[in-house]
Amino acid sequence: MKRLIMSLALASLATATAMAADTPALPVTKAPAGAEVYIVSPKDGATVGPEVTVVFGLKGMGVAPAGVKKEGTGHHHLLVDVDTLPSAGAPIPNDATHIHFGKGQTETSLKLAPGKHTLQLELGDENHIPFDPAIVSKKITVTVK
Repeated sequence: MKRLIMSLALASLATATAMAADTPALPVTKAPAGAEVYIVSPKDGATVGPEVTVVFGLKGMGVAPAGVKKEGTGHHHLLVDVDTLPSAGAPIPNDATHIHFGKGQTETSLKLAPGKHTLQLELGDENHIPFDPAIVSKKITVTVK
């Protein structure tokens, strides 16, 4: 039984490795010099209600929806309470703490639980891949009352 389980595990690993080798890597887009993303509001250290509007700012680039390849553009991803930036060269995760704005939105309304929260923006290219170097905002902290 142990041999069967070990054989299946090795076969699965070999298949996964082969599939990864056959999967073409997505290209990484070079960041335009001087490009910056920032949070316009709320301000760092603000006390906010449970529903807060976050306004995104961008300098030196334009905004385009995900899937649209247009030089000098990207789209926003809001990182909520994220300690480590997403991996370079891989799509930014899409979950409750990595919120995608693939339609080109430049603001959102969030419902946050009471307490302290961090907010940070990261710009992604048409494939949700971070730019090289990453275009990220300063991380801000808000307190929800």
